[in-house]
Amino acid sequence: MAKKHEHEQWARPVDELREREVAIEDGLTESEARDAEYRFGFRFPPDLRALLQTGLPVSGGFPDWRDGDEGALRSALNWPLEGMRFDIQNNGFWIAEWGPRPPALEEACQIAAQAVAAVPRLVPVCGHRYIPAEPARAGNPVFSVYQTDIIVYGNDLLSYFAHEIGGVANWHTPPMDTRPIRFWGALAG
Repeated sequence: MAKKHEHEQWARPVDELREREVAIEDGLTESEARDAEYRFGFRFPPDLRALLQTGLPVSGGFPDWRDGDEGALRSALNWPLEGMRFDIQNNGFWIAEWGPRPPALEEACQIAAQAVAAVPRLVPVCGHRYIPAEPARAGNPVFSVYQTDIIVYGNDLLSYFAHEIGGVANWHTPPMDTRPIRFWGALAG
């Protein structure tokens, strides 16, 4: 289980979510967190893990890592790539580092999928807000991801909550700089 002080840090955001009528269940056990990581092929960053072990938000767009629909969770994990595919197909999106864009759409999408498979996995936090699983340290930024329109929505998880639900800004001083994240940080520009 996460250290006690990590849970204490997340008690206030969990309470504020409850006040905003987000359903909060008992936090994930260590075994449940490991099971979700194994099933979906990523590791929760330590701060997200501590939040989910303090109290598990299961409504209002938060993924239910304990009892949520497997297909819906996989769909949320694939959302960033699916949005990128949409923009490749419909908006001419292409990254120069991928080399020349192939004329065949399926080949272009395959190159994008291979590139995304090689970068930090984005883990859904709420709706289309995501946190990178790497580096495996607390303090990764939270991105708003809608197709290839990607912006930093919080310099860290607590900053995200300050931005998203308000109120927490009174007790959290966000980091001045956003931690650089391979690939996603460049798209967020």
